[in-house]
Amino acid sequence: MFVTTAVPVAPGSRELDFRLLCFDRLTGEQRWERSAIKAVPHEGTHSTNGYASASPCTDGRHVYAHFGSRGLFCFTMDGVAKWSRDFGDMQTRNEFGEGSSPTLAGDRIVIPWDHEGPSRLICLDALSGETIWDVPRDEPTCWATPLVVAMADGSQQVVMNGQMAARSYDLMSGRELWRCGGQTTRPAASAVAAAGLVFIGSGFRGAFLGCFDLTGSANIEGTSHVHWTVSRDTPDIASPLLHAGRLWYYKEKTGLLTCVDAASGRPHYERQRIPGVSRTYASPVAAGGHIYLTDRSGAITVIKDGPELSVVAANDMGEGVDATPAPVGRQLFIRGERHLFCVGIR
Repeated sequence: MFVTTAVPVAPGSRELDFRLLCFDRLTGEQRWERSAIKAVPHEGTHSTNGYASASPCTDGRHVYAHFGSRGLFCFTMDGVAKWSRDFGDMQTRNEFGEGSSPTLAGDRIVIPWDHEGPSRLICLDALSGETIWDVPRDEPTCWATPLVVAMADGSQQVVMNGQMAARSYDLMSGRELWRCGGQTTRPAASAVAAAGLVFIGSGFRGAFLGCFDLTGSANIEGTSHVHWTVSRDTPDIASPLLHAGRLWYYKEKTGLLTCVDAASGRPHYERQRIPGVSRTYASPVAAGGHIYLTDRSGAITVIKDGPELSVVAANDMGEGVDATPAPVGRQLFIRGERHLFCVGIR
């Protein structure tokens, strides 16, 4: 397990030590810890956001720690530094801070760079850190993470949310393939996809969620490539969950849950109150026939994975949880405000 953090170099210091930590999955013991860089952040951040919000990612050979304006760092699985890249400083909306994560796709890594300055989408060689392509985006700050989707013809698309439009790019060249407007201000939710369909939404100062196929080109708004849309009760911070032909999502940052048929958009249920869940940042996750719904307080409610709402259990981690839990096998890893938890069967 890998976790990033940013801690003061000394008590009261503005300089932070941006670090990558490795934990043993079975025991929870820390295997190693590496300092990526020490720096003073160039701007502030939201009270609910830190300076190490992006999730690290790994292909089993290397692990990549992204600290936004402080850089992207590649380490071996044993903690040996291989390369790093500095992309400059972001200027985020209202100094809310940074949080988009990079996405690994084979031997490439895609880095989102949407902010109040010149926005870009960047693709690097994952082994060397060298730039493969770097394309401009006419987008303000966005906190979504790119989604890479494999197509039937062997090509791969990079799907990215955005305030101006949802867009897809060719992974090999960076060429924009299609786009569709309709999103709301400062999107944060990431796209999800299955069976040739991709679902992209936002829910701050408006509401939009769209189901698109991946075969369109240029501007697909108003075309048959848009299978359905909804214009109320869509998610803001939390991303939707797509599983077994159903799509779950919250209303804005609340715990009001909707579940729809993914292909048609027809609701199984809408805006249902979930016991213990009222304020949400973490996304819903599916595992073992259940859906896990996390409140910012640290309460996690478990419902059945199905078209009808049925509450199975309610749990409390005892501290706040904003990060999305990560299911791995029969274990669920949860990052709280002060602890890293592993829940499962021994």
